[in-house]
Amino acid sequence: MTKITKFKIGICQLKVTIEKNANISQARNLIHAAAEQGANLILLPEMWNCPYSADLFAEFAENLNDINSSPSSLMLSEVAYSLGVTIIGGSIPERDASSGRLYNTCCVFGSNGELKAKHRKIHLFDMGKPLPGDVHFKESDTFSAGEKPTVVETDFGCIGIGICHDLRFPELAILYRARGAHLICYPGAFNMSTGEALWELEQRTRAVDNQLYAATCSPCRDSAGSYMIWGHSTVVGPVCYRWVKLLEPQGTRKQF
Repeated sequence: MTKITKFKIGICQLKVTIEKNANISQARNLIHAAAEQGANLILLPEMWNCPYSADLFAEFAENLNDINSSPSSLMLSEVAYSLGVTIIGGSIPERDASSGRLYNTCCVFGSNGELKAKHRKIHLFDMGKPLPGDVHFKESDTFSAGEKPTVVETDFGCIGIGICHDLRFPELAILYRARGAHLICYPGAFNMSTGEALWELEQRTRAVDNQLYAATCSPCRDSAGSYMIWGHSTVVGPVCYRWVKLLEPQGTRKQF
C-alpha cells in the first residue's frame, strides 16, 4: 500500500442551477476557495453541472472522450493544472459517443491536469412503488450502468471511486480495500428519505468495516429540480470519528 502523508481534502457542496455555465463557474470558484485554504485533494458533488432531474440529464450530457467538447471536464482539467491539485470531479451526465448511451460519470484529474480515471456509476438508484408522499425515482430509465470498479493512484495514495448508490454495496468497498485504497470518495445526492436513514450510517459502516476513510460530497438541498436532496457532505475516519459534516448551504471544509 502506498505510504500516506498528511494532506487536506476540500469538500465543495454547491447549489446546482438550471444554467450549466453558472454551475461550472461556481464549481471553479469553490475549487479555488478550497485550494486557498490549503486543500490538495478536492471533491465535487454528484451531478454538479446539472440538476438531478431525469428530464435534464440528456440535455446536459457531455462527451467525456473529447475534452474540448466537454466544458465541465475542460474546466476541471485547467483548474487542476493551474492550482496543482487533484480533483475528484463529482459526476456529470456522460453521453457515450459510440453507443449514444447516457452514464452517470465521475472524472478524476491529477495535478498535471491529465485525466487519471473515469468511473461510471455501477449501481443505479431505482426507487419504485413508494409510500404515498415518498420519493419515486428510477435512474435506470435514463442511465446505463457502469461495469468496472475504479481505483486510482494519486499523489495521496490509492483512492477508490463510487457514486451515490454505490455506497450501499459493501462488496465494492471491500474490493477497493483489497486493491490498496485508504480512501473512498463517494459523490452523492441522497434524497430526504434515504439521506436521513442511511447517508451517514453507510459511510461509517464502510469506513469501520474496511478501516479506511470515506468522503462524500452532495449538492445543496436547495438545488434546482423536483428531487429534494439531503445534503450533509461528510468525511468519516476508520474509527468512526466524524471529521467534518457540512451543514451550511454551500462551502468547503478541510483537514484530512
